[in-house]
Amino acid sequence: MASPPSIFSLFLSLLFFISSSSLPTNPSLSLRETGHQLIKDLNLHPNPGVNIFNPHTSSFDDTFKVSESKIVEKKLKLPVHGESGATVNDLAHHAGYYHLQHTVDARMFYFFFESRKAKADPVVIWLTGGPGCSSELALFYENGPFKITNNMSLVWNDYGWDKVSNILFVDQPTGTGFSYSSSDQDTRHDETGVSNDLYNFLQAFYKAHPDYINNDFYITGESYAGHYIPSFASRINQGNKNKEGIHINLKGFAIGNGLTDPGIQYQAYTDYALANNLISKSDYNQISQSIPACEQATKQCGTTGTETCQSALYICQQIFEDIISLTNNINYYDIRKKCEGNLCYDFSRVETFLRESSVKTALGVPRNIDYVSCSDGVYEAMMNDWMRNLEVGIPELLEENMKMLIYAGEYDLICNWLGNSRWVHAMSWSGQKDFVAASNVSFLVDGKEAGVMKNHGPLTFIKVHNAGHMVPMDQPRASLQMLELWMTGKLIPLKKGAIARL
Repeated sequence: MASPPSIFSLFLSLLFFISSSSLPTNPSLSLRETGHQLIKDLNLHPNPGVNIFNPHTSSFDDTFKVSESKIVEKKLKLPVHGESGATVNDLAHHAGYYHLQHTVDARMFYFFFESRKAKADPVVIWLTGGPGCSSELALFYENGPFKITNNMSLVWNDYGWDKVSNILFVDQPTGTGFSYSSSDQDTRHDETGVSNDLYNFLQAFYKAHPDYINNDFYITGESYAGHYIPSFASRINQGNKNKEGIHINLKGFAIGNGLTDPGIQYQAYTDYALANNLISKSDYNQISQSIPACEQATKQCGTTGTETCQSALYICQQIFEDIISLTNNINYYDIRKKCEGNLCYDFSRVETFLRESSVKTALGVPRNIDYVSCSDGVYEAMMNDWMRNLEVGIPELLEENMKMLIYAGEYDLICNWLGNSRWVHAMSWSGQKDFVAASNVSFLVDGKEAGVMKNHGPLTFIKVHNAGHMVPMDQPRASLQMLELWMTGKLIPLKKGAIARL
């Protein structure tokens, strides 16, 4: 998730937590060092800071300068092998920059892929986690239109989410991926800054693409996006109510294997590890003694994001570290697998591809900007945000009938399904009692159980079978069908009484 520790964001996108092998005397230093090592182990190239670039140097390409509060966009003509399966005649792909408002010089990079099926399909935005990991990780390894082959060519992804939506992949916060600034003052430190930037970007996007204003809009993402998404959804809701600009037709938001309520989710580690035979009962009893201190530290952090939150992260992370120290080189994003050598996953192809000068030119990226999979600087700047509880803003959205989908691959340890299920069940809202009482039913794909689902009103939870942290990568067909059924209001049990076990 992030360049520093984040573990993955998605892969890094996904990523997101930090693991250090020993208890340090300086928590902040330890977390930073751990992050560097994690990204190194994932075969990525961490950048020590955000992309800082002087736009007045001679190497800056004037063709792609971003003027004040305006989007500059290019239509892409990337060669892609295979058949797209598109049923539209004028399918277009775009890449661009937006000069963020209320910044010194921040430029947000994005991809926009029109739906292969119909222009009237919903607009979906995908946010990768970290914090500080780029959404290109998801684009090329999970749910984007393309996959990168071993020879660095592109092939169509048969299960890309652009088959049922017009989808945006955004590099944010500033300094992530191809996003950059000429001032470190534009580095974000909390969800307020992040959500304001995303809201302003959407306003500019719809001005540039007015044909999509009336389409339904959904926010999606995974891992540390479990922080981004609730805050972003609340910001859009606030903007709509206050009539701050273009009305955004927000219908719902979905979080995959996210970190949303750390106070509850960290306490689920030992139960998940014991249930999956990662630790013994005696180990469980020993490690669980750390839970009360974690719970107290998390309460002190609360929702404010002060320095007490770094202390909470230090205390609570030890629970995770103690579990990992007892496993045999397990892949904590997918406990079915081992981390072979130092590498759990190899996402190096996306870096190789996006650092090619011809690709950067095609995307409209300034020559002096290097692609950053995960930024150390962005991660460190958001460290006080990590242990904040972002569940608190969700009940208001549910009361307004905003759809929320929480899904989690069953074999992910880092943001496991159990912790996600517990915070969803514990959330206080008018439908809580009915949601808790609702039956678990089978989530069926092609007539077979692909997961276990619970639903009441606007809230749906799914534990996805045979998947780890990155559900769209591990179960691409099931994730695509899940998205389509959820957006169209058809994600309901096919058989009454088809009770399943979580």
